[in-house]
Amino acid sequence: MPFHLHERLAADTWTVKDLALCRVLLMNDSRYPWTILVPRREGLRDFHEVAKADKAAFQGEIDLVSAVLKDLTGAHKLNVAALGNMVPQLHVHVVARFEGDAAWPKPVWGLGEAVPYPPQEAELLMERLRKGLHG
Repeated sequence: MPFHLHERLAADTWTVKDLALCRVLLMNDSRYPWTILVPRREGLRDFHEVAKADKAAFQGEIDLVSAVLKDLTGAHKLNVAALGNMVPQLHVHVVARFEGDAAWPKPVWGLGEAVPYPPQEAELLMERLRKGLHG
């Protein structure tokens, strides 16, 4: 069965890269460097549904994206979460946080309106992410 990205994720993000298991997305909100990992497996809603054979790869890719994002941004803290209340497709948010950012110290969800990236700025960040994820 082919992989389909949930329409809400597709509308709110830019595609960075496909890793072995997950599609890596950049949330189109320039207030926070924010990536989303989506396992390219149909029908997944929650962590316990990830096949045993995919679990190590899933965690490894979350760790990799987290390390690259922290390295690129110098974030004070990374928030890693899988909520799925609005989008039922399993996806994991990795958000670079800084003391004094628009939501600090609260969660980023539901505070204010997203500020879309100018396309050139998004492409530059995605290229930096791709380079970090390559090695």
